[in-house]
Amino acid sequence: MRRIGQYGVYLVVRALLCVIQAIPLGWAEVLARWGAWVCWDLLKLRRQVVEENLQAAFPQWSSPMRNQVARAMWEHLFLMAAEVAQAHRRLHRGNWHHWVQIEGEPEAVSLLLQRRPLLLVTAHFGNFEMAGFLLSLWGYPIWSVARPLDNPYLDELVQQFRGSRGQRLLRKRGEFERIEQILQQGGILCLLADQYAGRKGCWVEFFHRPASAHKAIALLALEHQAPIAVGYCVREDRPLRFRLVIQSCLDPSSCPAEMLTVPELTQWYTREFEHFIRRWPQQYWWVHRRWKQPRRTRLQTPRSRQAA
Repeated sequence: MRRIGQYGVYLVVRALLCVIQAIPLGWAEVLARWGAWVCWDLLKLRRQVVEENLQAAFPQWSSPMRNQVARAMWEHLFLMAAEVAQAHRRLHRGNWHHWVQIEGEPEAVSLLLQRRPLLLVTAHFGNFEMAGFLLSLWGYPIWSVARPLDNPYLDELVQQFRGSRGQRLLRKRGEFERIEQILQQGGILCLLADQYAGRKGCWVEFFHRPASAHKAIALLALEHQAPIAVGYCVREDRPLRFRLVIQSCLDPSSCPAEMLTVPELTQWYTREFEHFIRRWPQQYWWVHRRWKQPRRTRLQTPRSRQAA
């Protein structure tokens, strides 16, 4: 019965994608606004989580300001789906420059073409799916690490999009040996690095609050002497208009010795995420439970925290 339900959801999604692929982008914007109103104002989906996250990240904002950004976030998510649906028909190697601007292109190309391993990290920000699509469209041999969706039919659909231009995929679990091999051969690994990693993760500061991050990125960078490049793909003024940016890069082989630890490297790229999220907060996925306190912190009393 579960498989039947999952297949039913898949059929609905495919039907919606067919509609989105057939309509002009301007209509997609209108539908995204209505979808945002339905999700945020009518159904109140993930409302408590989003409000808590925005209040934690921007305590100085008023309630109307948080509502405005939350509604804009839902609109962004619907537009992201529309862009993914229409990318195959609209973007190709002959016209991509009409849709995408690369900031710091010579430096970015030099970084991507160097003959050594590279870790490209980003957050659930902008249209990260299009970032992988564009890099593979341009012929860069990238490998992306992603968690499979719970619905196997939808997962296959997403994997088809990700691999349609040559992007090669790795599952988040059970592929560590393959990841090691790719980096040893000087490959490019793309990762989303803003998920909660549990109590045993590396605890860093994110928007002035403790957040657990995965240790693997820093460990791989130190083991393989692989530069960590922080980038993002942000939507500009209209759908399918992007600016692709490699914001900063840290090379373990040339950075100060005090940076060569897992906590310092993890804190560094987490802080870099903060910079572009603060600039475009409406394009970040505030629906995630990014902040979860470790058990020992939750059990502390106010007096014990003050003493600490």
